[in-house]
Amino acid sequence: MTTSAQDPGTPRWVVRPVAEADFPVWRGLFAQYCAFYQVDLTEEHAELVWSWIHDPAHEVEGLVVTDQAGTPVGLAHYRAFARPLRGAVGGFLDDLFVDQAARGSGAVDALFERLRQLAAERGWNTVRWITSETNYRARSKYDRVATRTPFLTYDMAPAEPEN
Repeated sequence: MTTSAQDPGTPRWVVRPVAEADFPVWRGLFAQYCAFYQVDLTEEHAELVWSWIHDPAHEVEGLVVTDQAGTPVGLAHYRAFARPLRGAVGGFLDDLFVDQAARGSGAVDALFERLRQLAAERGWNTVRWITSETNYRARSKYDRVATRTPFLTYDMAPAEPEN
C-alpha cells in the first residue's frame, strides 16, 4: 500500500483479494492482459479462471490493486509451487497486469509489496514469474524488484490420444 500525495494518511493504492463484486472490472483487466499476449479471451475462459480464483480448493489466488475510489486498476494471479531441488516452496506469479492509466503510479509496486508479504507469511523462499522477452517496460521494473535468472522456459504439448 502506498499513500497519497494529497493526504499522507490516505492510502493511494490498496491491495486486497479479488472479491465477487469485482468480476466486471477484473474481466476487463484480464481481457487487456490476454490481448497483450495475443490470447483470445472467451466467456468460458474468463469464467473458468474466475472460478479458480474463488475456489478455496484450487491453487490459483487473485489480488487486485484499487484506487482511492475502490476501483481495481490492476491484478495479480499467483499460487504456491513446490521446489524439490531446494526442498522449499515458492510463490509463482502467473499473471500481472496494471491498466495503462495507472502505470508508473506505484500500483504495481503495491502489488509486488503484497506478494513479498505473502511470501514471508507463507514461508515461500521466492516469488517467481516469467514475461515476454519483448515486454521491455515491464522488464525494466522487474529488473529493479527481482533478480533475472539464467533459466529458459519450455512448453511441451501433451501426447496425442491413442485410438
